[in-house]
Amino acid sequence: MAPETLLPQVLFFFGIGFLAANVKVIADLLRFRVRRRSALLVWQNPKPRYYGFALALGAVLGALVVFKFFVLRRPPSQLFGEVMMFVYYGYAFPLSTRIARGFYRDGVWSDSGFMSWGQISAVSWKEEGAVTLVLISHFRSIARRLEVPGHLYGQARRLLRDKVKAHDVHLGGSGLELGSRDEADAV
Repeated sequence: MAPETLLPQVLFFFGIGFLAANVKVIADLLRFRVRRRSALLVWQNPKPRYYGFALALGAVLGALVVFKFFVLRRPPSQLFGEVMMFVYYGYAFPLSTRIARGFYRDGVWSDSGFMSWGQISAVSWKEEGAVTLVLISHFRSIARRLEVPGHLYGQARRLLRDKVKAHDVHLGGSGLELGSRDEADAV
């Protein structure tokens, strides 16, 4: 297969993947917009490690789309992959960093997405270096991480303890459950 025919097909499939990523980020942004009024304890995470590189990549992709469209006169159908990558790196990714991480009335917004209180089956704290809360789901075999700023660590532990006492979170123990352990002690 010639590179002239293979490259547009590869870029089209990249475009489909980035379209899915863009839709996910837009859905997260809309959910955050609704939830931000119910914030209990939230904070802005620092920018990701390669944030500047992602912005530069978005600018380069934008210039590439403009060049291909206006100079090379490519039809819009051939620019789908590049446009979706430009939208992701130029807009969706930078906007997603504005989602405040932390605790909301109906759940926790972790570093990788939202988890409702009812989904949480176990919590664990990692205190080496940065303080990190690890949340385990009842329904799926997933663990989500949430880096908690050190000055909010005590408030975060109290909030989790209160949610367990209010029976919003039902922690499942590992091993034999003999009924001798209070759920609030697991926090």
